Amino acid sequence: MKTLLKNGTIVTGSGSRVADLLICGEKIVKIGENLESPDAKVVDCSGKLLFPGFIDAHTHFDLDVCNTTTADDFYSGGRAALRGGTTMVIDFACPNKGESLQYGLDLWHKKADGKTACDYAFHMTIDDWNEDIIREIPKMFEQGISSFKMYLTYPAMMIGDKNVFLALQELKKYGGIAGVHCENADVIDSLIAQKKAAGETAPSSHPRTRPSVLEAEAIDRLLKMAEVAQTPVVIVHLSSADGYDEICHARQRGQKVYVETCPHYLLLDDSRYDQPEYIESAKYVCAPPLRKARDQEVLWKALASDQIQTVSTDHCSFSLAQKNAGKDDFTKIPGGLPGVETRGTLLYTYGVAEGRITREQMARLLSENPAKLYGAYPRKGILAEGSDADIVVYDPAGEGIITAADQAYNMDYNPFEGFRTQGHIAQVYLRGKLAVEQGEILEDRGGQFIPRGKCAL
Repeated sequence: MKTLLKNGTIVTGSGSRVADLLICGEKIVKIGENLESPDAKVVDCSGKLLFPGFIDAHTHFDLDVCNTTTADDFYSGGRAALRGGTTMVIDFACPNKGESLQYGLDLWHKKADGKTACDYAFHMTIDDWNEDIIREIPKMFEQGISSFKMYLTYPAMMIGDKNVFLALQELKKYGGIAGVHCENADVIDSLIAQKKAAGETAPSSHPRTRPSVLEAEAIDRLLKMAEVAQTPVVIVHLSSADGYDEICHARQRGQKVYVETCPHYLLLDDSRYDQPEYIESAKYVCAPPLRKARDQEVLWKALASDQIQTVSTDHCSFSLAQKNAGKDDFTKIPGGLPGVETRGTLLYTYGVAEGRITREQMARLLSENPAKLYGAYPRKGILAEGSDADIVVYDPAGEGIITAADQAYNMDYNPFEGFRTQGHIAQVYLRGKLAVEQGEILEDRGGQFIPRGKCAL
């Protein structure tokens, strides 16, 4: 089956041009002007932007946490991702302490295989460190897992600074890379204890027990360890100006540091935690928490100057009933926000359309950079001959409104409810097949596992 997309503006990280694009099977086979293919279905894309399929390199589908399970599994989450132009997610395989990496990988395959609308891959979480885990590291690479996750907070996930350092050294041997959640766990626990002792158990205590300086301290600590280990790292979900300052200092020392942020840190602030009704504040509990308008400004400027490499979502969804579990204790509110469906339209609306970033930067942030960073390029992340025909056809005309009534999440609210959007995603092609047409999901189980190689960013 051939499809010829005519007269669209093809957007890549290095430039844009009006051209035709020919799809044959799952691949892009030709890009040029005035292309003809008598046996192809012709689609007029005049006035529309053709982006490489978006990659969300930070999702949590079907995750057991806080005595509950995320509202979105790989089926509903994959549908929402695809509807929002995300043709590939990289989720986190999370074995518990005492379980092997292989057990975690096998479990996540069971959760995702044959159930996911978009293509998918896995990061491997390291929440234990011993000789058995060390022996498993090369086996992960053999199975297409080349990126890992570690935590400097959450006792169930932490392995301590010594083992984080040793893990960085071990991953370096194989060309692997680690993303790290950076917050100071001990000080956070102390602040939580103080708030509880004072009877301050509302959601408003959440950001006050996780101030931005504790993100900055943990980032600095990690980067000093990475400097000694002489290996690059990824700072995931950067939320603050304080944290960004530490990254700048490390880069001035000559370190290679990759940075991810999320739409909620660009567009939502900590005033959301001070609303009169509990549930309206609990909706926004996530870690790190939402910050202040000044932090948003710093993050947008960092995006504009290409100092942040990716915008992912940290999609971790919970219903209002699940969020209600912490009505008497803010620490029992399951932390996380949905976002995988709205990321592309939000970044276009509040980034490109408002002149904060260019459309080429959007292509780098959502497609090219994550593909390179996590070893899927050039199969993914680029509109080029020989690459997978993962294509987002974006119509920049018209305006819309984000609403929970129009979403594919298994959710009863949307954190961006009422946000205006400029344009919309008209079509999404997944490996050459039309998978979304004007918001209607046509293919909801067509995703494949994508094995990945080494970082090439």
